[in-house]
Amino acid sequence: MPRIEKAGKTGFCFGVKRAIDILEKVARERGQVETLGAVAHNQQVLDKLAEMGVSVVKDAAEIKGDTIVTSSHGVSPDLEASLRARNLEVVSTTCHDVRRAQSAAEKLVESGFFVIVFGDANHPEVKGVLGWAKGKGLATTDEKVIAALNPLPRKLGILSQTTEVPAHFAEFVKKIIDLALTKNSEIRIIDTICHDLRERQATALELAHRADLMLVVGGRSSANTNRIAELCANVTETHLIETADDIKPAWLKGKQHIGVTSGASTAEETVEEVMERLEKIA
Repeated sequence: MPRIEKAGKTGFCFGVKRAIDILEKVARERGQVETLGAVAHNQQVLDKLAEMGVSVVKDAAEIKGDTIVTSSHGVSPDLEASLRARNLEVVSTTCHDVRRAQSAAEKLVESGFFVIVFGDANHPEVKGVLGWAKGKGLATTDEKVIAALNPLPRKLGILSQTTEVPAHFAEFVKKIIDLALTKNSEIRIIDTICHDLRERQATALELAHRADLMLVVGGRSSANTNRIAELCANVTETHLIETADDIKPAWLKGKQHIGVTSGASTAEETVEEVMERLEKIA
């Protein structure tokens, strides 16, 4: 029978747990509540919240009630102001690390910097951070986008989406320095990568180096889960699964050491169900 080992850090991160705690409290008090966007990118979590009366609206125009909960990914100040202008009660569950990135973007712009966010331009977190840059910024993972700016801003501030891989951010920063550090230029770099996710990535990678199969438990639309799966896949055979039902027994054939880790928006009980399933079929 193969050895089955769970990584040192699994289950909800502090930010997601805090967001869900706030949302559950509001749902208990009011019976029904809407969230603007998914509070966390994990279908099992959303299904459980739906049972408590929580519904997700994709656009502010769809809000029907008088209270709206914004997700842990945060929103732009303009969007929050427009919600309050409609006399809606806005309950924020923005993660502290995301708020730190928002604040960094705001201060950089106030100091005359053009903001570059290393991350997915279509992700709600990144859209929110750019909102705090008041239109004076962009998001990309490709340095060629920066090289194409004409003129290239003399003062550049570089941040990262909180779920990115530190080594990838560092490589991007080096490329920006090479192309943008010219006469009288100024580059300010602020590390906005979540410390919990940094540790989670490290423990997953450490286990992946010892295992001959890694299962990463989490939502397929979750940025941090996908980052962890990509890191592990560079080292050993890796599969991203949402629940224990996704496990294919064929994956386990001939394997001696199976590692299990999770994204930051995955409940620990889902991880435990995966461990139990592996014990039964391995």
